[in-house]
Amino acid sequence: MGIREDDKRYNAYVAHRIDLIKYATVILGSRADAEDVVQEAFLKFVPEASGNPANLKSYLFRIVRNLALDNRRRSRQDIRERPDDTPFWGVPQDNGTPEEHALFCDEVRQMRTVLAGLPVQARVALEMHRFGGYNMEEIARHLGVSVASAHRLIKGSIAAITREMK
Repeated sequence: MGIREDDKRYNAYVAHRIDLIKYATVILGSRADAEDVVQEAFLKFVPEASGNPANLKSYLFRIVRNLALDNRRRSRQDIRERPDDTPFWGVPQDNGTPEEHALFCDEVRQMRTVLAGLPVQARVALEMHRFGGYNMEEIARHLGVSVASAHRLIKGSIAAITREMK
């Protein structure tokens, strides 16, 4: 597509580009998104495949408006479909009563003591599995043991914690 300086559509786009960006920014709430929409409008507007409307400015603004509304609708749909990806520490926590908080802190201290008392390989295997999300093969490779041994280390650690936390 060669653009000529005497092309009415191209000249209309260039003349109104700043206004189009401002217009799309109001709809989208983001200048960056607005610039993307105006660029997309350029690709739809400048080729003369869709005929030659009487008022190029109105036609151009209508293209930008429709694209901006589609973009906004798509963004809202993405937000609705996306699971809540807020990390646990970003969500306000209900700490309960002061007694519940004190009991929780005691359990954490007790858990820390139990973990510290585990053999190093058992503690590392448990931490990798429960906190790091590693699979048995990765844990076994890291510790230099078989997959069955890594499984036994984790199972034994959980059993020890269960006994001590009762």
